[in-house]
Amino acid sequence: MLVAGNWKMNLDLAAARQLTSGVVAAVGSTHNVDVAICPTFVNLDAMYSIMHGSGIRLGAQTMHEADSGAYTGEISASMLRAVGCHYVILGHSERRQFFGETDDGVSRKAQQARRHRLTPIVCVGEVLEQRESGEQNKVVESQVRKSLSDVSIDNGSELVLAYEPVWAIGTGKTASPEQVAEMHSHIRSILCDLYGNAKGDDVLILYGGSVKPSNAEDLFARENVDGGLIGGASLKADDFAAIVDAARR
Repeated sequence: MLVAGNWKMNLDLAAARQLTSGVVAAVGSTHNVDVAICPTFVNLDAMYSIMHGSGIRLGAQTMHEADSGAYTGEISASMLRAVGCHYVILGHSERRQFFGETDDGVSRKAQQARRHRLTPIVCVGEVLEQRESGEQNKVVESQVRKSLSDVSIDNGSELVLAYEPVWAIGTGKTASPEQVAEMHSHIRSILCDLYGNAKGDDVLILYGGSVKPSNAEDLFARENVDGGLIGGASLKADDFAAIVDAARR
């Protein structure tokens, strides 16, 4: 299981330090659940110094596909590794919606992440119109296959998928546990087709649509739901710790 907090564009340095210290204290030893937090770029180094030795891992919210170059405002995989990152979120729906990221671009970034020993958390998910028209399986399958095109792994631990129905992100709406289990099973079958059963079965599939302490345990109990990519609830140490506890149970 993996519970990863995506802090998005929130918290200045002082607030980020306070929250990180609170998460470390509240979560304690990670036991049988991997835990990660993904702050903004400017807070990565400071957060690593607080988290180091706690068992909680550091992640970034995106990265560029190139090693270096004239890409003003971008961050490379080697830079993320240098400040202690283990994970990097790629293809989040907000990156796709507001910054024009594509499946092909996510694939190139994921390949670069693997070259630098970062574990990509590749995000996929449908919008409300696609769900209501019954196209969600087709849409998500296309995203998975294109986003992982030419992304090779030696074992399932080198890749994470996150299913985030766009209509359930930041809206307070949550896909039913049955809908989540159905989609995660669909994603699992695609991963096994791409990588073979041995690797495909070991790739973690996270749910990322308004997970809260009140619904986390029911969601995590479902087959093929291997944890969560947590947005708003990760900004409160007690709520995030409660979700980690749900994953432990």
